[in-house]
Amino acid sequence: MSRIGKRPLPIPHGVSVNLDGNRVSVKGPKGELNRQVHDELKVRIDGSQLLVERPSDEPKHKALHGLTRALLKNMVEGVTLGYVRTLEIQGVGYKAEVRPPGVRLTVGFSHPVDFKAPAGIKLTVDNNVLIKVEGPDKELVGQVASEIRKVRPPEPYKGKGIRYLGEAVRRKAGKTGAKAT
Repeated sequence: MSRIGKRPLPIPHGVSVNLDGNRVSVKGPKGELNRQVHDELKVRIDGSQLLVERPSDEPKHKALHGLTRALLKNMVEGVTLGYVRTLEIQGVGYKAEVRPPGVRLTVGFSHPVDFKAPAGIKLTVDNNVLIKVEGPDKELVGQVASEIRKVRPPEPYKGKGIRYLGEAVRRKAGKTGAKAT
């Protein structure tokens, strides 16, 4: 039995939810999100709450029940508060600067790397080394942060590169030095 799926999802003040068949649209102060819900599940509005119902107790339906409720919760939370992922750049001469379509990264290559932000994502840079990825869609914020990190992931010897704020990078010992005779 899905404990998460059974919980009603409160709809905060200032957020509107529209149901059109299996399509759920959530609109709030931070933006608007749409999602297609699985055909076998039903989503309904009961007063100021959103309920997800499943047709049976099959394992497939139980899994989809909890997943759908969690995705809807992320949508409601995203349009009210929004999501933020912060990336940190470490390395001598490594920096980032905001450019109109996105961000320009100077991370040890022979050329700067331009990263374009998709629609709905806001990129900001603090002190040339902290990149904040903000937006209402939790999945998209995480995906964009991951793609920025992939430009120059942290390397294990000196720890240089782009990492999530607070990420611990496992360090390796370098060469031991002179030969033993």
